[in-house]
Amino acid sequence: MENRDWDVLEEADWLFRKMVRRFVKERDRINVEGIALPGMMILHKIIREGDQRLSDLAEQLDLTSGAITALCDKLDTAGYTVRRRKSGDRRTVLLGITDKGREMFERNRSVGTRCISLLFEGFEREELAAQNQAFKKVIGNLEGFSEAILDLAKQNTGTPTQGSPERKPARVTTPTRYLTY
Repeated sequence: MENRDWDVLEEADWLFRKMVRRFVKERDRINVEGIALPGMMILHKIIREGDQRLSDLAEQLDLTSGAITALCDKLDTAGYTVRRRKSGDRRTVLLGITDKGREMFERNRSVGTRCISLLFEGFEREELAAQNQAFKKVIGNLEGFSEAILDLAKQNTGTPTQGSPERKPARVTTPTRYLTY
């Protein structure tokens, strides 16, 4: 993108970050029978696919192992799930659902549907398809994001070494409506 489009990029960045923050803030306020929404997603995944390893849940739900452990502890304490050792490999712990957990999820099955409809109501099918494509591009752009920025920050602290690319002059900061980095 050219420099003349920088204002559009800044707005996109600001809106994206605002959307993520607002979603997380709203999601974290929701508790269904003592269980946060990500806990409901865990129950749904177990119902659909069977017992799950906690590390697999963390990866698929994009949560840290600590967050998954805390969610699963709450699910266990409430009697909705149970941890089992995998037969043949006692080191592997699987999370299974109890009858109580199934009943609670079935009672609240409409919660997930309502979440999705509230987030995307008013959008036409074509708009949703365009959003899906845009989301996929952003997710792709996030691969290696932190490493690239950390590398740049590291380069910024040192002097250019022989063979390293020339640094471009910093962009002159212009007034903007958006809070940027």
